Amino acid sequence: MKEDFYEILGISKNASATDIKKAYRKKAIQYHPDKNPGDSQAEEMFKKAAEAYEVLSDPDKKARYDQFGHSAFEGGGGGGFGGGGMNMDDIFSQFGDIFGGGGFGGFGGFGGGGQRRVKGSNLRIRVKLTLEEVANGVEKKVKVRRKKQAAGVTYKTCSTCNGNGQVTKITNTILGRMQTAATCSACGGSGQMIDKKPSNADAQGLVVEEETVSIKIPSGVEEGMQLKVSGKGNEAPGNGVSGDLLVAIETVDHETLKREGDNLHFDLYISISEAVLGTSKEIDSVGGKVRIKLESGIQSGKILRLRGKGVSNINGYGSGDLLVHVNVWTPKELNKEQKEFFERMQNNENFEPKPEKSDKSFFEKVKDMFS
Repeated sequence: MKEDFYEILGISKNASATDIKKAYRKKAIQYHPDKNPGDSQAEEMFKKAAEAYEVLSDPDKKARYDQFGHSAFEGGGGGGFGGGGMNMDDIFSQFGDIFGGGGFGGFGGFGGGGQRRVKGSNLRIRVKLTLEEVANGVEKKVKVRRKKQAAGVTYKTCSTCNGNGQVTKITNTILGRMQTAATCSACGGSGQMIDKKPSNADAQGLVVEEETVSIKIPSGVEEGMQLKVSGKGNEAPGNGVSGDLLVAIETVDHETLKREGDNLHFDLYISISEAVLGTSKEIDSVGGKVRIKLESGIQSGKILRLRGKGVSNINGYGSGDLLVHVNVWTPKELNKEQKEFFERMQNNENFEPKPEKSDKSFFEKVKDMFS
């Protein structure tokens, strides 16, 4: 079982946002790789602390964790780095800001001294999904053109900053000599510059290549949601951190099913004779065709609920329902024989509307549907 996030950071459940941040900073400094070189256990604790902080520093994720524990983020619900873990570069790039931009407690964060590891730019794509893919989850393979370090590129120490990533400037003021440090503009703070590169590479030693990327899309995603595939954006020069691939979700309308949250709606039209005598009908669902039975005397506007036949909740809270809306179809044209039949039935007491108390109004049905 996964360790409790509060125990990892050494705090109580009623800890404030400030306390959570302080606790994470303390753990990150304690187990930082620069302070514990070659210590795999310290590195693992460093990652666990970052995972705990990623959840507990977000009010929404913290509330879900407090209520459901680690199960709140199972099934693609987000949080805890999606269950897939986070590499060191991700941690540095995502949480380095809480250390005031000065690295992790003086350990450098992105390398020793004032060096920093450049991060490649993110890429954005759109992926269209059918309702069946949304309901069941899917793995998509897409072709992405991304910048990658060219074969044969070599680097050398930056001559401007001597590999420190920073340059020192001394200024004479009325108060005396003042020394300031700034990021080296020649190398961007990486401490290295390109020595040799092939002719097809750009000034940073990068080339554009097409790559097939596999994207695991959890069930229950919605239009407009954005997923992140870490490290599949543009690469950075040298040993920098690759950017991310941001995937915007688009959904394709289903021919007969309409989605509303985790529920699905289906309009079923039946004839007057089918409503009177009863029948069985085959309808669409995201799991394939299902057959339902309609009792004799069913009324137009009746809503049948097929539990669990909707869309899986993205946070792992079960599945919605399939709501079948029964509509009795009234013919617009009748032949002479049909017209005579309904004229005879017009004064028949069985054809007179006699709603019972159990026959709810449209507004009551809507209210029940959302309760």
